[in-house]
Amino acid sequence: MHELSLCHAIAGVVRSHADGRPVEVVRVRVGALRQVVADSLLFCWSVVAEHDGLAGAALELEQVPAAVSCRVCGQESEITSRWSVCCPACGSADVTVVRGEEFLVTSIDVATEAAGHRSG
Repeated sequence: MHELSLCHAIAGVVRSHADGRPVEVVRVRVGALRQVVADSLLFCWSVVAEHDGLAGAALELEQVPAAVSCRVCGQESEITSRWSVCCPACGSADVTVVRGEEFLVTSIDVATEAAGHRSG
């Protein structure tokens, strides 16, 4: 289950940017080609956050569909299959992945000194 190690990596990034402030929300962009199971990631986050000083921090996922640009037909297309990155328009494997490999923390909401205010 690589989702557990991914959550530890997310927690490390978040802690370094939170600068000791309580974290309320962590937003992560995940591409379809990363083979991340969203439910597993959310479950692992609940465990990791509790033990890494981020208890109560919600994890919000933005799932990015995969897309390729075909060198043969020139089409840019979303990929619907997890197992093939061939061009859906012409079937060519001569493609460049243009979306779907993302895995990054896009923002965090941290509590400020004044209760009820957030910054990100």
